[in-house]
This record gives sequence, structure tokens and C-alpha cells, in this order.
Amino acid sequence: MSYLSDKILVIRPGKSDRDYWKDLWRYRELFMILAWRDVAVRYKQTIIGVLWAILQPLLTMIVFTILFGEIAGLPSDGNAPYALMVFSAMLPWTLFSASLGDASNSLINNASLISKVYFPRIIVPVATMVTAFVDFLISFVILLGLMLYYQFVPSWKILLLPFFILMGILTSIGPGLWISAINVQYRDFRYIIPFIVQFGLYVSPVGFSSSVIPEQWRLLYSLNPMVGVIDGFRWCILDTLHSPLYLPAFFLSIAILVFFLWFGVRRFRKMEKSLADLI
Repeated sequence: MSYLSDKILVIRPGKSDRDYWKDLWRYRELFMILAWRDVAVRYKQTIIGVLWAILQPLLTMIVFTILFGEIAGLPSDGNAPYALMVFSAMLPWTLFSASLGDASNSLINNASLISKVYFPRIIVPVATMVTAFVDFLISFVILLGLMLYYQFVPSWKILLLPFFILMGILTSIGPGLWISAINVQYRDFRYIIPFIVQFGLYVSPVGFSSSVIPEQWRLLYSLNPMVGVIDGFRWCILDTLHSPLYLPAFFLSIAILVFFLWFGVRRFRKMEKSLADLI
């Protein structure tokens, strides 16, 4: 009898909600397993995985350099080569767009796991973003090669780059969580994501410098949170003396980032309890 009493499971109302964030730490090994699985699927015994991480930003850089730099004649940031300015913006944008795309389908792709085992579901979309970060690191090596080719030496500001990398990751987490949960309830929503990402590429300062935006519209343009992230990348990498970091856009990006992160987590937690039934 004493042995049986030691094995009694006590279920308390609301206990899972109170311990939710503690469970994230307890299930950290599951996070690492899911992240490693996604990375292995992308790169193990494949060539296109690594090539895509290189070719996608590289080809986009070439197209944007020809369209905006050569044909439209838009100026670069400071004395930086136009191609280098574009590629330095492609890194945070690709990190954001790839994280958003991978997270949007993550819950559906892990339907069997979600419907059978309890764990904080927020682990799934966040774990998929690790693959996008690995792609980012590969592209960053290409950026270093371009800087070597153009003989462009960064200043001490390059030491602040990890902060803007973190900003780029956090910017994708909020919308990624929200979209991943919506995608479970409305399966056709996944067809909208590529359009949103493609549209965002052209309205973000990737192929051009945000300094070309008229001053009276620049703060409104900075409602796009990726404006502050991309400008921060260029400020760190290119040391743009003629186009310093636009602080109103920077602080506005942080405020919008925090809002979407709060909103995304809140909406995801609200829909999380019904995910197993909907999926």
C-alpha cells in the first residue's frame, strides 16, 4: 500500500499554466533534438541545402545591385560598394523571412508529436528557427569573403552586431508564433505567407538605403520593424559615416518588436490548448 501511495499522480487545476515557463527549461533537450533534426534534414546528404543558403542572398544581391545601383542609380551608404550594402541587408532579411516561413508550417509538420505527447508547444516553432540561423551563419561567411574582395575593413562597431542579430531573431519569433497557430486553424493561410514575405522584401530597405526615404516619411516608414534591424546591420558592418544610425527608427523598431513578441506569445498561448484537437 505504501508503494502504491508513492506513485499517485496528483492533478491540480491550473498547474500546467503556472509551470509553463519552467517546463520550457525542463524540456530543453526536446528543443535541441527538434532543432538538430531540422538542421540534419536540411543539410545531411544534400548539396542544395548549403548551396541554397549561399545562392539565395547572392543572386538577390546581384539583381538588386543591377536594378537599384546601376539602372536606378540610387546611392550607397557612405563609401561602401553597392553590392556590399545590399548583401549586408540580405543577411537579416533572409534570417527573418526564413524563420517566418519555417515556423508557419512547424506545428502541422509535427502533428503526430503534438497530438500524442505533452510539452510546451512553443518549442516547436522556435526550434525550426535554428535552421534559419545556421543559414545565416553560412551567408555571413560569404559576407566576410565579399568584404575581403572589396578590401573593406569594418570598424569597432562590428562588435555590436550580435545585438542586432538578436533583434532580427526576436522580430521573427512574435509573428512566427502567431502565424504558426493560425495556420493550424486555417490551413489555407500558409499560401499567404510567401506573398507577405515577398512583399516585405521590396518595402524593406534591402535593395536600397533607407536614407533615400524623404525625411517627413522616414519615421512612418520605420513602422516596419525590419528597417531598424537592417539599418543596424549596415551601421555595424559598413561603418556608414554619411548615413549614421537613425535613432528614431531604431527605438521605434524595438518598441514594435516588443509589442509583436508579446502579442505573438499571448495569441499562441491562447490557442495552444486547442492545437492537439485542431491539428
